[in-house]
Amino acid sequence: MNFILSHQALDDVLRKNGLKPNDLAGIDRLFGGADGYYWYHTMRHLCPRGETMVWHDEEAMRAALQDHENETAAEDEVKPQPLKPEHLAAIARLLGVPG
Repeated sequence: MNFILSHQALDDVLRKNGLKPNDLAGIDRLFGGADGYYWYHTMRHLCPRGETMVWHDEEAMRAALQDHENETAAEDEVKPQPLKPEHLAAIARLLGVPG
């Protein structure tokens, strides 16, 4: 399975699930529960607008997301949040494309 991340892909996920970008509680639930919105926003920050990122396995996607979180936390001099299994499962389900 491939995992595709772009602003368009994230917008499509929200639209398919009847959510608006300002529905923080809905996005939380969709992306794995508490802190789901945080990871949604992290993905928007990770992928530059107009570009598409593709990972060929879930572990590569997980590593990219966690590495980005670790980098930005270090820049802000705060402790990074760990990507919890429930968030990863939701992200994989939402961004996965058979391939």
